Amino acid sequence: MKQQPIRLFIADDHALFREGIRALISATNDIACVGEAAAGEEAIRQIESLQPDVVLMDINMPGINGIEATRRILHAHPATGIVMVTMLEDDASIFAAMRAGARGYVLKGANHQELLQTIRAVAQGQVLFGPAIAGRITHFFAKAQPAGAEQPLPELSEREREILVLMSRHFTNPEIAQQLGIGEKTIRNHVSNIFNKLQVATRAQAIDKARQAGLGDVP
Repeated sequence: MKQQPIRLFIADDHALFREGIRALISATNDIACVGEAAAGEEAIRQIESLQPDVVLMDINMPGINGIEATRRILHAHPATGIVMVTMLEDDASIFAAMRAGARGYVLKGANHQELLQTIRAVAQGQVLFGPAIAGRITHFFAKAQPAGAEQPLPELSEREREILVLMSRHFTNPEIAQQLGIGEKTIRNHVSNIFNKLQVATRAQAIDKARQAGLGDVP
């Protein structure tokens, strides 16, 4: 009897990326794309009804980000295999994805064979991280870190935590850029990522979360 194809769902806010994945999948015999979404909320809703075997999940999406969407999906459907496909390769993002329950993590610059291999492995219940990510994980555990050394707000990168601390001290974006010696546009991008990862809409809400986590100046 012919084996049923792996049912794949794509959650990514970049239409060109989704189109590229669909084209790649259409050339295979064992994987079928059953749906796609450009935002976390829509992905959760569709996955509830479509019940795919594997989800390709971007971390940074409008609304609910990929980490939180992964938690919610796996809470309702723990057998779903979720593969993070993202430009982010910092340790905080990798381990946040692992804690959320992702069974794969592939960079968007990875070759097609690596991506297909990860989809197939995760569909079979395996955990597979791409070579670049596996190297970072190995390096992380090879470092002698004392117990309890995990940073507050681990979903943020070191740079994002640094910027959030300065935000909590009421530095403006231009002041943060001058303090860190980097461009103001880069600071704006980091602040946008901080809002997305912390699921907040305003600077005040981000500062409140920072203070709750013990970052910045507590009044």
